Amino acid sequence: MPNDSLRIDWDAWGGDVLSPEAKAARVSASPKRVPAERDLVVERHDGWVGAVVRVETGNVHLEDRRGKVRAFPLGRGFFIDGVEVELVGASAKGAAPTRTASGSRAVADARARVALPSRILVEGVHDAELVEQVWGHDLRVEGVVVEPLHGADDLLGVVAEFAPTAERRLGILLDHLVRGSKESRIAEEVLRGPHGAHVRVVGHPFIDIWQAIKPARLGIEAWPDVPRGEDWKRGTLRRLGMPHESQEDVGRAWQRIRSRVRDWNDLEPALLARVEELIDFVTTNRH
Repeated sequence: MPNDSLRIDWDAWGGDVLSPEAKAARVSASPKRVPAERDLVVERHDGWVGAVVRVETGNVHLEDRRGKVRAFPLGRGFFIDGVEVELVGASAKGAAPTRTASGSRAVADARARVALPSRILVEGVHDAELVEQVWGHDLRVEGVVVEPLHGADDLLGVVAEFAPTAERRLGILLDHLVRGSKESRIAEEVLRGPHGAHVRVVGHPFIDIWQAIKPARLGIEAWPDVPRGEDWKRGTLRRLGMPHESQEDVGRAWQRIRSRVRDWNDLEPALLARVEELIDFVTTNRH
């Protein structure tokens, strides 16, 4: 039987937890804006901790304890003492620069570059749609194509057919890439193979890409637990009180869920860092 504590209350919002009324009731206050002053120590959503050394062209440069410096776009995604803040230029008074959904600086009137020979592969169509929704602007500016694998079982064959090289790299994002999982064993085989030097396999710990969306966007405290052996998507929808009998039900539910993702702030850090890592990997030779 469904767990009633996880069931979405459709009637509370006219039968739709994803309605504008439900959304308005769940919107949290914007984080405090903090000037990016020199020596201010902050933590990034991806775990990078550093002190501000300078701010220029919309980016803040952070130096970690080993002396390594990395640049990040000003804006949200920084934490001070565990509390999210929005970093702004020390003298900033107006609105922050326009950002893409991924949090990077938007490139005005940018045309998509000619596609790189390198590719990023994700497990399925839902993964590809979510990546496009949040990172689409960045991908087009860089000329990166994202394609669905439709499952990881034949990954060895896919990699062999693609035949990656130093100039034709392959980045792969897998679901449920945790120690001892089927996906982790497949990834290890790929990296030990003849093309391993030109392949980057990363993953998130979630059973499905749906779980990379923060559950608060649906008005629930956590994604429900679905017993092993039960179809995860349909089991999830059943426990949330949503139609789940057919593949069409699953598709419609996913579109409604995905429509509530506004930008990277609505995704879990475990996914954010991995996608950004793959974009960096496949574009290394371009920069």
